[in-house]
Amino acid sequence: MLRPATPADIPDILRLVRDLATYEREPDAVTATEDDLRAALFPSGHEAKAFCEVAEVDGRVVGIALWFLNFSTWLGKHGIYLEDLYVEPAYRGHGIGKAFLVELARKCVANDWPRFQWWVLDWNAASIEFYRALGAEAQDEWTVMRVSGDALPRLAALGD
Repeated sequence: MLRPATPADIPDILRLVRDLATYEREPDAVTATEDDLRAALFPSGHEAKAFCEVAEVDGRVVGIALWFLNFSTWLGKHGIYLEDLYVEPAYRGHGIGKAFLVELARKCVANDWPRFQWWVLDWNAASIEFYRALGAEAQDEWTVMRVSGDALPRLAALGD
């Protein structure tokens, strides 16, 4: 059911990323292209910086877990940051989401990576409950900060 993504999966990965954006109430936010995902997941001549597992049912990709390595200076070790976890609604409740989380936790344990983390939207109560049931703890004392869009080049230009 789960397997590492291949270049042939890129159209399905992008389709599911778009479905996730719609689910998260941001249907127009995805600007990634198949070429962008191919370059990130399967770079030519370089080591990949992002990774993806897919769930396949009857030959159809129905879920993705897209992740990358992060780093904790306090622990002095890498960990996994799960960027996107998405399972098509028709396949939810069949253990696919749990299987993705178990697989990524196993990668952490096998590689001595002591952290596995991700974000979840505050309004997504069902997912929060699901994650807590698996042992995840909310990091409520942190506020996520981001610089993007027009603010990024403005910040980059400061001090010039």
